[in-house]
Amino acid sequence: MYKLVAIDMDGTLLRSDKTISDRTKKAINDARDKGVTVVLATGRPIEGVSRYLEELDMYTDKDYVLSYNGAFVQKTSTKDVIAKIALKGEDFHYLRSISDDLGVNIHAFSEKYGLVTPKNSTYTELEANINKIDINEMDISVIKDDEVIVKIMMIDEEDVLTEAIEKLPKELYDKYTVVRSSPHFLEFLHKEANKGIGVELLAKHLGVKREEVITLGDAGNDLHMIEYAGLGVAMGNAFDEVKAAANYITDSNDNDGVAKVIEKFILENN
Repeated sequence: MYKLVAIDMDGTLLRSDKTISDRTKKAINDARDKGVTVVLATGRPIEGVSRYLEELDMYTDKDYVLSYNGAFVQKTSTKDVIAKIALKGEDFHYLRSISDDLGVNIHAFSEKYGLVTPKNSTYTELEANINKIDINEMDISVIKDDEVIVKIMMIDEEDVLTEAIEKLPKELYDKYTVVRSSPHFLEFLHKEANKGIGVELLAKHLGVKREEVITLGDAGNDLHMIEYAGLGVAMGNAFDEVKAAANYITDSNDNDGVAKVIEKFILENN
């Protein structure tokens, strides 16, 4: 019997037009009525998923969200942090110097300053628009080395970012969790932070066993949680490496893939 379902947002829960289908809403609600905890697992800050949390009525005292790719596990109603695995200002300064060398843009999510960047760009604007948050363009040298930085992102045109990735110092992969969450976004998290760790921390908080967990995703930043879960599910539109890691492949995000998994493995079997 599955007790916890963690669902990625873009390319998984959301259709191409960024909406949630009625069938998927019903499946999620029916699972929650059976006592299953359903959480959104996203690279976004909690502000970036607030309208979807409202749409799914996920603001009760029993609801959680995995934000910043699992770096934060939060109660949705109070934003209280159940678990936090963050970077520091010194990491931002270090990665900024590397981004300058590679010729790519960079921004970060700071606990103190919000979305912060030394230079605004197209994809920082996109990040702000997706999450409905403001951009703080500033001299980042004022950020102290010990300040909390939740995650850092190199952002740019797909070909520019791809070329930069090929030139990244190998030490970065030892120092950080590095995930490409979209063609334009390369994310750097604390080495011990990823969606898999986030799901594991929440499962332990809830007293749920690994084999009682379902995770669903489509992109590289979903790999850790798909590998962790008792049932790791890849969307029909998922990256090949995600499909290879999954226990099960469902339909695409535009064809109710999430709903079909919940119906098959929870509603028909519990």
